[in-house]
Amino acid sequence: MVKLNRIYTKTGDAGTTGLGDGKRVAKDHLRVEAYGTVDEANAFVGLAVIEADRAGAPARAVADLLRSIQHDLFDVGADLCCPPKAGEKPGERLRILPDQTARLEQEIDRYNDPLPALNSFVLPGGTPLAAALHAARTVVRRAERCVVSLRAADAEHTGEETIRYLNRLSDLLFVLARVANQAPPRGVSAAGAGDVLWLPGANRPK
Repeated sequence: MVKLNRIYTKTGDAGTTGLGDGKRVAKDHLRVEAYGTVDEANAFVGLAVIEADRAGAPARAVADLLRSIQHDLFDVGADLCCPPKAGEKPGERLRILPDQTARLEQEIDRYNDPLPALNSFVLPGGTPLAAALHAARTVVRRAERCVVSLRAADAEHTGEETIRYLNRLSDLLFVLARVANQAPPRGVSAAGAGDVLWLPGANRPK
């Protein structure tokens, strides 16, 4: 159980921070960069939650899904900040599980199946919710790259499932952004903008 009594401790004033196992490392260590970027991604997902709430009833399920994902992202951060030890028993530490990744895949299929096929790349924009989801998606992608770099440097102490989870999450956020830009259900006044598609060479001289 987490218990926070003091917000500042001054223990990091020399540029180091403590990992979950008590080891101290530099604040720009690859591991700290990885779980710090996951934390940043979580903050952007939080902004998308606000936009989903503003969008009203049609986006209520999306808001609830995003809130649940925020809990998963804390699990990812906890996994990354506690390097596995030799002989660690299942359940001894909080680790991201394949079932959590599989849940994202199910949500991707559920939301993507009704969408029209794409014939171009999608620009990050449209409705405020779609734009927020795209912003969250790009930060999740950066978090994934950070974890890939960490695993390349320290595979023994970096769970591969964290990479899979972040990869699927970025895909889900892309799909949800498309959903946010589709026409709303009948009787709902807030109109979606439709997919905002890339036009190659749109601003080049004719």
